[in-house]
Amino acid sequence: DGKIYDAYVIYPKSHTNEANFVEYFVYQIMPDILENKCGYKLCICGRDTYPGEDTATAIEKRMQKSRRLIILLTQQLINCKEHAYDQHIALYNALIQNNTKVILLEMETIGTYEKLQESLRFIIKQQGTIKWKEQHTVHPQSSNSKFWKRVRYHMPLTPKPS
Repeated sequence: DGKIYDAYVIYPKSHTNEANFVEYFVYQIMPDILENKCGYKLCICGRDTYPGEDTATAIEKRMQKSRRLIILLTQQLINCKEHAYDQHIALYNALIQNNTKVILLEMETIGTYEKLQESLRFIIKQQGTIKWKEQHTVHPQSSNSKFWKRVRYHMPLTPKPS
């Protein structure tokens, strides 16, 4: 199908120097489970872009080469006044061009979805979210947890190694 990645990961970037759980999840836990244990290929902005590369062009090209979009929902994402460029492109591709499936991971209790942009509320209404619960943080590397099984259910089929 001409795609290089199984999923493009969108998450709220921290504007502080302190490490946070979402970045740890994106750069450590997700690759360990989905890439190392399940055989998927993820595209993570910051990890899979090259220095000096035009960010906007790189984001668009990599999204077009991805079979799924994984968006991590957090309070930071909701309270952010200007939505990230990658999130705009992702939702445009998913809703207008209707050619990419979206997987929404609710990383912390969002409560009411009223503050979310309308396009995200629409996707939540259509398919819901996969909720990360605190007990997952005890054994986040267990690929057989209910959370990771639900994520894999929404991922494309992985090719069997020959």
